[in-house]
Amino acid sequence: MSETGPKIELHVHLEGTVRPEILLAMGRRNNEALPARTVEGIAELYRYRDFDHFIKVWVLTTHVMRTADDFREVVVDYARRAAEQGAVYLEGIFSPWYRVHRGVPWEEIFTGYADGACEARERFGVEVRLTPDIDRVLPPEAAMDVVRWSSRFVDRGVVGIGLGGPEVGHPPEPYAPVFAAAADAGLAAVPHAGETAGAESVRGALHALGARRIRHGVRALEAPDLVAELVERNIVLDVCPVSNLRTGVVRDLADHPLPALVAAGLRCSLATDDPAMFGTDLEREYAIAAGLGVSLREVFAAGLAGALCDEGTRARLAAAAEHTDWDRAQAAAAVGSAAAIAGSAGSPVVAGSGGDRGSGGGGGGGDRGGTTAAAVDRIGAQQAPSMVSTEG
Repeated sequence: MSETGPKIELHVHLEGTVRPEILLAMGRRNNEALPARTVEGIAELYRYRDFDHFIKVWVLTTHVMRTADDFREVVVDYARRAAEQGAVYLEGIFSPWYRVHRGVPWEEIFTGYADGACEARERFGVEVRLTPDIDRVLPPEAAMDVVRWSSRFVDRGVVGIGLGGPEVGHPPEPYAPVFAAAADAGLAAVPHAGETAGAESVRGALHALGARRIRHGVRALEAPDLVAELVERNIVLDVCPVSNLRTGVVRDLADHPLPALVAAGLRCSLATDDPAMFGTDLEREYAIAAGLGVSLREVFAAGLAGALCDEGTRARLAAAAEHTDWDRAQAAAAVGSAAAIAGSAGSPVVAGSGGDRGSGGGGGGGDRGGTTAAAVDRIGAQQAPSMVSTEG
């Protein structure tokens, strides 16, 4: 077990966990071109100008995943690394529609991820549940396809439905019927909200979608009445500090709102979001939280409260917490906190000054990968998905 204690991660995009070397290997075996041909080239792609640029890179790199074995490998590889850092429970996000748009069968995607979750438990002892994402650019009728296929895999670890993608200009309310159908199928609502759009986005996710948790939610602080409601309803926020820095949601980790969220009475879990693409991992996120004065015991308790798991699993997770020396874990995390905060702040992943994630703004600054970035923009425009239903 990690010196910084057991960890529950509720917000990790599985496609964003893939290491560059694995991404390149998948591209070769599936005969899928990438905008870069080396590990160093992939790293250069990850110097984002703004959130729109990040989305283009995400689409252009993750399309190399084509087979059930690819999706299985993604889960197993991340579960191994997360388990080494103390993870005992993960909720993995994946976005099936982009794969389906490029001709990958729905069943191939869901079967691969479900097989990976089973293998992760058997090999590393980490429980993995799955929460497919609906992309906010989809019309609701196409989003229903994600719910229909998710409902077929509820007995194989699919426990919830998310809402992701560019938040600004894509409010949650139009997806209310989709999430009502998901609830009828026994799938909890775990949408992204309050990351780059403000408190009204969180309110919409809560009231229109019946959110069980809020992914990010850091801008809820803009509305004290909303904060009070979230506290009263015991809604957990999945907070991803390094992600917020990388995409320009915050300018400096030292000023991250996590301590203010906790001080307001909100329960906050910690997560990596897209660790391979943001240059982070669980140990770094926990070190940052410790450096900000946040209790790791409370972080684990928030993760336990927000986990979409059965009661037997919940009891085992609670037992892990009871057997942890949290004072020692807190001290161990604090040792690396200054380096983690400084190292994250000094990273060149965000090439420009940033801007609200999803706003299309930001930019500026010296983009050392200008040629590669231009290629990403050009290819991204060519591969923009059409908005059609793909039920099969």
